[in-house]
Amino acid sequence: MRARLSDIAQQAEVSEATVSRVLNDRPGVAPETRQAVLTALDVLGYERPARLRKRSAGLVGLVVPELDNPIFPAFAQVIESTLAQSGFTPVLCTQTPGGVTEDEYVEMLLDRQVSGIVFVSGLHADTAANHDRYRALIARPLPIVMINGYAPGIAAPFVSSDDSEATELAVAHLVALGHRRIGLITGPDRFVPVQRRVAGFRTAMKRLVGATEAEVGELAELSLFGVEGGEAAAGRLIERGVTGLVCGSDLMALGAIRAARQRGLAVPGDVSVVGYDDSPLMAFTDPPLTTMRQPVAAMAVAAVRALVDEINGHAAPNSEYVFRPELVVRGSTAVARPADAGSGPKQQRATPSTLAVPA
Repeated sequence: MRARLSDIAQQAEVSEATVSRVLNDRPGVAPETRQAVLTALDVLGYERPARLRKRSAGLVGLVVPELDNPIFPAFAQVIESTLAQSGFTPVLCTQTPGGVTEDEYVEMLLDRQVSGIVFVSGLHADTAANHDRYRALIARPLPIVMINGYAPGIAAPFVSSDDSEATELAVAHLVALGHRRIGLITGPDRFVPVQRRVAGFRTAMKRLVGATEAEVGELAELSLFGVEGGEAAAGRLIERGVTGLVCGSDLMALGAIRAARQRGLAVPGDVSVVGYDDSPLMAFTDPPLTTMRQPVAAMAVAAVRALVDEINGHAAPNSEYVFRPELVVRGSTAVARPADAGSGPKQQRATPSTLAVPA
């Protein structure tokens, strides 16, 4: 043991007596000196005594709608890491169609006496849902924070991406490329982010293209979130002659690209497509997807800090913190063809002949 004390003292550049005091968790050692000794333990490969191991400050629930959409694992990863750095143990609750509901997960988390809950794109974003469930949690009292989706009358912090601004930026990008016949594809209109995207689309199309209210209505297609929903909505808009598509998620954008190709159209040669999220791997699709990057890291860290402040009794302001997205230009958007800028792409293009290659 004495040899180990000597090694630790040498590594930390302190006396053996100081090492002994730290290992026995005795007072009289400056915080920076204590940290130097603990770091020396880690560097030399010694296990910290049980009394010095970081104790969990408690469990925190993290409720996400699914993991099929890569944006939600991205949020979960940053939130879990930030919670762990704050001493909390995250409990991930993932919803699947026909599986455990949000309310059922909340009951499980309450049974485990969690210190707080983070909701990502939960029922708080659904204007048709009863939000009394959240008021009941606050009344317990239990600290909660909501990401992406705002519900008035709930005394909790909200963290959101600026969906309206994102859509306006996407439309402005396509207009700068010469597109005038631009369509919007997004999810059901009962969700707050969808309502904000439609509002941003309406504003941008009227201001930048001079579209009428009727034209805007014709160019906005609401569908199911996901590849299939994006494909179905894009098909309808392509038949109406759009040359540019702004999508409510990256997965919907991939569906839109599929719909264009099924009609013999090239992306971005005939139809330009803009996604939303910049979820992992979108830089490696074919073509690489132009998209609105959601500031996942900044939003997740802000949400955790607000929750930890609430848990520690330092109430965060009960308001919505809105983060500005960023346009990431890649290969799925291009300059509109002069003949297409006003009227949209042709319904069909000739499929190039196939070259037979002998085996």
